[in-house]
Amino acid sequence: MKGRNRGKSFNGNKIEFGDIAVKAVTAGRIDSRQIEAARITMTRKISRTGKTWIRVFPDKPLTAKPLETRMGKGKGPVDRWVMNVKPGRIIFEMAGVNEELAREAFTLAIHKMPFKCKIITLKDSNEIY
Repeated sequence: MKGRNRGKSFNGNKIEFGDIAVKAVTAGRIDSRQIEAARITMTRKISRTGKTWIRVFPDKPLTAKPLETRMGKGKGPVDRWVMNVKPGRIIFEMAGVNEELAREAFTLAIHKMPFKCKIITLKDSNEIY
């Protein structure tokens, strides 16, 4: 059962911890490997200075049957862990780094995301998306 991913995010749509953040613009599903790839690129860009927060956690299991398997014989094992992300959800936050360097790090992280994102700051965090 995959479920539906409709509507806007009303939880986690404001900057809570940092000064600058990445916000989802479209809906999608983020994988644990994609979160880790984005985290690594951000921390390498800022040279492990400042503080980053990951505001999403993949707690939904997705199952998959092995390739070239016949129909039937039950459900497949857990393939990966994901999280459904709605528009307006904050993905990452950062503090303790100047804004120009944070924007460069977030731009690299946005390229790892499977949906459209944008960079927001505290002064323009009031809008939904």
